[in-house]
Amino acid sequence: MKMSKSESTKQFIVEKTASVFNTKGYAGTSMNDIMDITGLSKGCIYGNFENKDEVALATFDYNFNIVTEHIKERIQRTENAIDRLLVYPNTYKNYFRYPCLQAGCPIINTATEADDTHPKLKERAANALLYWKTSIEHQIKRGMARNEIKTDTDPTEIAVIMISMIEGAFMQAKVTGKIAELKIAMAFLEKMIGNLAA
Repeated sequence: MKMSKSESTKQFIVEKTASVFNTKGYAGTSMNDIMDITGLSKGCIYGNFENKDEVALATFDYNFNIVTEHIKERIQRTENAIDRLLVYPNTYKNYFRYPCLQAGCPIINTATEADDTHPKLKERAANALLYWKTSIEHQIKRGMARNEIKTDTDPTEIAVIMISMIEGAFMQAKVTGKIAELKIAMAFLEKMIGNLAA
C-alpha cells in the first residue's frame, strides 16, 4: 500500500534524523539540527510531529528496529542455537562494519540520557531491553528443546549476563574510541556461549 504524503514526510524526517539523535542524543539535538538535516522548515516538521519529543521517540523506534532486523536476519541464517547466540558477540565486536551501530547502540545511548529526564524515552529503552532479553531467552529455550544447549542452563541468567557484557563493553569502546576491551569482552562471551553446548 502506498504511503500518504504525510506518512512519507514523517518517514523522511525519521530516517534523516535517526543518526543525529543516536549520535548527539535527545538534549544535544536541536530543532535547527532537524531542520538542517531534513531541509524542512520548522512549520513542516511540526505539521508532522507534535514536538521534538515525538521525533525523538520515532527515531528511537527506527534505530532500534534497524539493529533488531540486522541481528534477526543474521540469526535466521543458522539453525544451531549456539551459532545463533554467537551472532551477538560477533556483531558487536565488529560494530564499525555496520552503519546501524556506528553511532552506538540506540538502547544504551537513549537509556543513559533519558534516565531521569525523559520518561517516555526511558520507557522505550526499557521495553527495548525487555524485548532483547526475551529474544535471547527464546533462543536458549529453543536450543534446550533441540538438545543443543545444556538443560540446566538458566535462560534469564544468560540473557542478563550477555546484555550486560555487550552494553558495558560497547560503551567502553565508544567512550575510549578503542576496541581492545570490547574484543576481550566479546571473546569471553563467545567462550561462555560455547560452554552452554549440550
